[in-house]
Amino acid sequence: MKILIFGASGLVGSALKITFSNLSTYEVFGATRNDADLFNFEDTKKLIIQFKPDVIINSAAKVGGILANNTYRTQFFIENMKINLNILESCIDFPNIKIINLGSSCIYPLNANNPISENEFMNGKLEPTNSPYAMAKLSAIELGNAMKIEHGHKVINLMPTNLYGPNDNFSKTNSHVIPGLISRMNEAKKNDDESFSIWGTGKPLREFLYSEDLADAIKFIIENNVSDELINIGSGNEISIKDLAKLICKTVGFNGKINFDSSKPDGNPRKLLDSTLINSYGWFPQTSLEKGLEITNKWYLNNFK
Repeated sequence: MKILIFGASGLVGSALKITFSNLSTYEVFGATRNDADLFNFEDTKKLIIQFKPDVIINSAAKVGGILANNTYRTQFFIENMKINLNILESCIDFPNIKIINLGSSCIYPLNANNPISENEFMNGKLEPTNSPYAMAKLSAIELGNAMKIEHGHKVINLMPTNLYGPNDNFSKTNSHVIPGLISRMNEAKKNDDESFSIWGTGKPLREFLYSEDLADAIKFIIENNVSDELINIGSGNEISIKDLAKLICKTVGFNGKINFDSSKPDGNPRKLLDSTLINSYGWFPQTSLEKGLEITNKWYLNNFK
């Protein structure tokens, strides 16, 4: 089986390469920006024609945390729309290619009932701080479904919960919560800072999934011919931002005081996915949050000294 991974140098793409690398039953090509400019339709389609994949995994995206999403709203919408449109449109003439499209839990409505099931899709207003990114992901799902109905494509849309792990974006301002806290806390520890500030009240509850667990779920879906249109992929465990900060403090070894800036937005108060569907097929995550944070922090220290 030939698998083409778009976004292979990112958080999920690099985990996918690790997961599939030692399996002789797969021929995997991890495409980076050097292989195809996903903002260019001709470039994207050319790579698909050359490699002739049986499966395409779309893990390419412009991503960031609450600050980046809320600040660069236009850029997040445009870049993610271009990436998804070019990949999916390039596949229109090839209905035999199975497409695994990675979405995000942010596609679900702000006031969705928790745990959030796949039935909440398109069922209400989006959380405003990242609605442009969510709309780009929703558009990709709609296009994939249109291709399925009109041209017979097999498109599986995966909605992972908040992801973290090696090869993440560890920017101090534009990253997601876990890599952002890891990078900032390591710097605070290095500088012997007495305190550490975090956006919001610390009360929101979040669910986190280690990147290689998501890669394992994708491998499971391929090997078991799972074909549902929309599938949540979560850990089933949630933690407050306050308790997460304490856990990262322990992992990093930062002993200063944590201050929460309640003048800054919290985002969605709670976001826990209902992963009953994927669990019913027999898949469950294997990496605890504590273990995943330990691995991620070690990777950060080895790559950002």
